[in-house]
Amino acid sequence: MQFFRKMKFQSKDFIETREGLAFAVVSEKLCQGRVLCFLRYVKTSGEWKKIATDQANQLLTENFPYYLHYSEELDAQLHGVTEQDIVIHHQPVKKLAFWLRQKTSDPVIADLQKICSSLSDYQLLMNQIGVTGSLLLGVQQQQSDIDLVIYDRSTFDKVRQVIQELIKAGVFHNLSKQDWLLSFQRRDCDLSFEEYVWHEQRKNNKFLLNDRKVDLNLLVDEPGYAHESFIKQKMGKWRATVLDDRFAFDYPARYRIDNQEAPWLLSFTATYTGQAKKGEIIEVCGHLEKSGDGRQQIVVGSTREARGEYIKVVSD
Repeated sequence: MQFFRKMKFQSKDFIETREGLAFAVVSEKLCQGRVLCFLRYVKTSGEWKKIATDQANQLLTENFPYYLHYSEELDAQLHGVTEQDIVIHHQPVKKLAFWLRQKTSDPVIADLQKICSSLSDYQLLMNQIGVTGSLLLGVQQQQSDIDLVIYDRSTFDKVRQVIQELIKAGVFHNLSKQDWLLSFQRRDCDLSFEEYVWHEQRKNNKFLLNDRKVDLNLLVDEPGYAHESFIKQKMGKWRATVLDDRFAFDYPARYRIDNQEAPWLLSFTATYTGQAKKGEIIEVCGHLEKSGDGRQQIVVGSTREARGEYIKVVSD
């Protein structure tokens, strides 16, 4: 069985420019000839340095304003790079295949190879899996996390199942309270620590190998989902029951809810991926958006940090 990616650019890819800037791609669609993305790394004195969102915006504003871009489709200020400005396109599937061929003493790559070897023992196909984050650029450090991208829904579900079996067998491990605390601090989300951990632990998309955190991400091209333009109307808070959670781990995460005004809830931030299950009651704080033909949706996380926005399960 062969697996081929259909899109030239996809979320979780990285693109590198001649100025020494590395952007994380956030959409497979070009917008006015630009790849929608966000600056994540800057090369300084020959070394890549990761930068925060505010730093990225300031750097581009002061030095590279031509990479600032407003997306009408997402109604959000992002970054945009034309294909002509791209010198290297870093792709997760190709990079994982590269790392799996290497003889290495690098502990991060050794752990990556161990994970993939364990998954292969369960007949999971590596050409449906890629690696993103620091390993995609090859700038991993000894304490780096591993971020895997899975491009097939059934494979993603099976990987999560296999991971739980390997945790029970003692090959991998669950995150400790300290690990969850560090994850919570990095997310900087609008949930309490207890709320964050409760939601995260049941997603089965994080685990440890040799005290290294590993994250699983799903990325599929869903034929039934059209990326359309929506305009923000207002910020609001809603309670609703989840009617359909089939796309809860997609990018963006999508939930059908029992809200006649806005029957779909979307999230563009990983914090709220897989956050709720069918039949659960949720509280949502986000933006009401409206399309040109009058359809409405609720969006949480149109900015990376999603400050002041959240999705959480409530008891009643």
